[in-house]
Amino acid sequence: MRNIYSDDRIVMTLDAGGTNFVFTAIQAGVEIVQPLTLPSNSSNLEVCLKTIIDGFNQVKAALKTKTPQAISFAFPGPADYKNGVIGDLVNLPAFRGGVALGPMLSELFKIPTLINNDGDLFAYGEAVAGMLPFINQEFANAGLLRTYKNLIGITLGTGYGGGIVVNNQLCLGDNSAAGEIWLTRNYLKQKTIVEESVSIRAIQRVYKEQSTESTALTPFDIYQIAKGQQVGNREAACKAFEEMALAVGESLANTLALIDGPVVIGGGIAGASDLIIPKIIAHLEGSIYDLNENAIPRSIASIYNIDTEHGLQTFLKNSEVKVTIPFSSKKSIYSKEKRIALGVSKLGTSRSICLGAYALALDYLDKTNLYA
Repeated sequence: MRNIYSDDRIVMTLDAGGTNFVFTAIQAGVEIVQPLTLPSNSSNLEVCLKTIIDGFNQVKAALKTKTPQAISFAFPGPADYKNGVIGDLVNLPAFRGGVALGPMLSELFKIPTLINNDGDLFAYGEAVAGMLPFINQEFANAGLLRTYKNLIGITLGTGYGGGIVVNNQLCLGDNSAAGEIWLTRNYLKQKTIVEESVSIRAIQRVYKEQSTESTALTPFDIYQIAKGQQVGNREAACKAFEEMALAVGESLANTLALIDGPVVIGGGIAGASDLIIPKIIAHLEGSIYDLNENAIPRSIASIYNIDTEHGLQTFLKNSEVKVTIPFSSKKSIYSKEKRIALGVSKLGTSRSICLGAYALALDYLDKTNLYA
């Protein structure tokens, strides 16, 4: 796996939101300029594009004699990311119809420009500098020869985002549409997408339905009510997070059936992980049935919450045994138990996205230099 902290190449990045754009530059995994925040001007395409150009120009000027090798950042999809063309965006309405943002920046700054989905970059950042290195270092510390190379990243916030890393490579898909976990079926409301139960609005909706309170509360308020730290309907607050956890659990069960790897959780609602993760694991440890009503484990692998000391140490416990090779005196290693680690981002969501963008740019530069 790439060590981004030993690479001196500079990449300019952008955290693109519907309200503000935050520009910076990364070298060896560290910000080397003061981040610049500018209003996105998202309702006016020309002003928005000029804001993006101005932001990168200011970052480049702040680098002084240092030269950036690429631009890489996340934009809230949908988009044709491979060609750098932004499609119809809810938060940035001026981009509707398709805008060749990547090619524009490449032409102006004369360096490669990569644009990708924030869920994808979150997963990749955790793969190169967060969850995966943490797990593999814990394996090494425990004297285990095991190494993990796959990862599922999910973000819980305004929406339900996702990204997939397979064999240390970010899976972008043939249509720039991999990791769209928000489109999986909603376990609780089966005619709807799962995002309707996994988002800020879902937490607020369930609390309001269960409590009949008319006051609009934030997810943090509802979390504090659930923890008994704020006055409110505690049962309704707990129910709001429980429903989210059940929906995430079923969504992950389907994902884990296809992608065998640890799960890392980011996004603002990840702060309520102590309420969410145990319920996710309980669902994954449940059963599903065949037509003869035979119970089948919902997850082939055992799931461990590695944010707890007990969960981490149990996950690291050596389950390998030696079995005799038939017709031979030699023995082979047999891993009796399949294990999946589940935990919250080790870096924080924004930093993971930023480092994912940085690492992906370095990958691109290496590959284009290789075939140049």
